[in-house]
Amino acid sequence: MKKMLKKCLAALVLAAPVSVALAAGGGSYPKVDIDLSDQASLQRGAQIFTNYCLSCHSASGMRFNRLRDLGLTEDQIKNNMMFTTDKVGDTMNSAMDPNDAKNWFGAAPPDLTLIARSRGADYLYAYMRGFYKDPTRPTGWNNTVFDKVGMPHPLWEQQGVQAVELDADGQPVWVQDEATGTMVPKLYWESTGLHSRRLPDGNVVQVEYDNYARDLTAYLVYMGEPAQQQRKQIGYIVLMFLLAVLLPLSYFLKKEYWKDVH
Repeated sequence: MKKMLKKCLAALVLAAPVSVALAAGGGSYPKVDIDLSDQASLQRGAQIFTNYCLSCHSASGMRFNRLRDLGLTEDQIKNNMMFTTDKVGDTMNSAMDPNDAKNWFGAAPPDLTLIARSRGADYLYAYMRGFYKDPTRPTGWNNTVFDKVGMPHPLWEQQGVQAVELDADGQPVWVQDEATGTMVPKLYWESTGLHSRRLPDGNVVQVEYDNYARDLTAYLVYMGEPAQQQRKQIGYIVLMFLLAVLLPLSYFLKKEYWKDVH
């Protein structure tokens, strides 16, 4: 029995780092600041998701009417976010046929309901900022976070187009990423998008697009657990109750119980 217990404990210790790495997307990425109490950000993220992601990806664990928790009215949801169904109580299912998606992209796009819980917010934020043009790929796109990705860049008009720098032999130039320490293709800006601008020195500022990607990431995090904020609020109330009510009662009960002893 003791040997079995030791084996179980050892397995848990060994599995812990693996589970943490999987939750973070299997790598180290720059930290993104997500504020689930910012309803305006979540509303923008929901609109980006339904306009640009839902055409290929489903979110079968999320219903359209749940967006009312973000401060949206039913009319706003119907007019701005419902393109695959007419019933506000339906789940967010993609209009794309899975068989067609497999033929076009090599695999059916995954359901995104729990993508933030499995990959992590930092991974998703880096992924949405990591697309670059790659003529060797079937879709014409690749990603610094997900090499040989099958998905084309859905927000290239907002971000602009990054292209990989080639050496004299026509091969990609690789450099070390300062944030993660990994080797990534050396990129340059081929064109700017709606949410980025080029400075006089040629550098590109992406503040607007970074906020765009952050809002989308925030919504994906929210969608993985819509009741997260409510759960935390209930937790604070329970802690306050324990400290303000049960702790004094326990103290006086202790004094009453031990008064004859002392």
